[in-house]
Amino acid sequence: MPRSRHWLTAVPLAVYGCAGSFPQSTLHPRSDFAAEIQQLFTGIFWWALAVFAVVETLLLVAIIRFRKSERGPPPKPTHGHTLLEIGWTLAPAVILVFVAVPTVRTIFATAGEAPRQALQVEVIGHQWWWEYRYPDLGIVTAGEMHVPVGKPVQVSITSADVIHSFWAPALGGKRDAIAGHVNRIAFRADSVGDYLGQCVEFCGASHANMRLRVLVDADTSFQAWVKTEQGGPAAPPAGSAAERGKAVFSRSACIGCHTIQGVSPGVIGPNLTHVGSRATIASGVFPNDSAHLASWIADAPSLKPGAIMTRMKPPLTDADIAALVAYLQSLK
Repeated sequence: MPRSRHWLTAVPLAVYGCAGSFPQSTLHPRSDFAAEIQQLFTGIFWWALAVFAVVETLLLVAIIRFRKSERGPPPKPTHGHTLLEIGWTLAPAVILVFVAVPTVRTIFATAGEAPRQALQVEVIGHQWWWEYRYPDLGIVTAGEMHVPVGKPVQVSITSADVIHSFWAPALGGKRDAIAGHVNRIAFRADSVGDYLGQCVEFCGASHANMRLRVLVDADTSFQAWVKTEQGGPAAPPAGSAAERGKAVFSRSACIGCHTIQGVSPGVIGPNLTHVGSRATIASGVFPNDSAHLASWIADAPSLKPGAIMTRMKPPLTDADIAALVAYLQSLK
């Protein structure tokens, strides 16, 4: 590829990377946790810039003042300079102190301990989706985590299989999800919004498709989500198509993998009790609409490499899939 084309490719990428609307940016914190990290980054950035300016200035001075000259005398070597040696030893030590003190303070400030009254959320990483449990509220869901604005949240993170890493940049730093071990994040979101995130530890074929969403709701909206959208068993089928879909679900392999409260106890795949209330499916990869849901049911691995939700045998008919879609979309 010609160099001109390299520049044509690089410039738009650089502009996009610096754009303020980038959906997964740490530069626009929306929680106390993220603000602590941003403050640390800003402080260290200015220290680094100051060091760079001093070093480059001295380098330019040395290049210009002591450049080789055919007319001038040969340079006189200097062997040992006590003050200079003390200076260049102490200066880095002082800079490291100014960097280390706020770094250690931020580490303790973001250690993951929340007040007792904090909302408890258990996050479990799977290949390749996120499960969310609210033990105090009796809620189990997947793909989308809801939290109230202005309230402390304690997130406890683990894994059901390999190592994953939970990261919603606008709300806080990443934490690894490790089987048999719990890592924690504590934060208080300051703005209502829909914040995107990603697994940031390579975990297999569909690592890039292991996305996440944290929806920060106003208090009334969060209470409505808890009581109306997630409270209680699954809604009864509405309409003949949904009723037929429930029958298809109950006689197929779906019942062995997915939980629908009051219908099936499967625990391998995401809990589907209120799947109709979610905006996305497949861990945030596709919108939760009829077309994508039907394609997902028919052949999930073709849409998400490595997905353990394989094609059913015998395959479902188009009519069965349409009925299942109607049933799942009624679960709100």
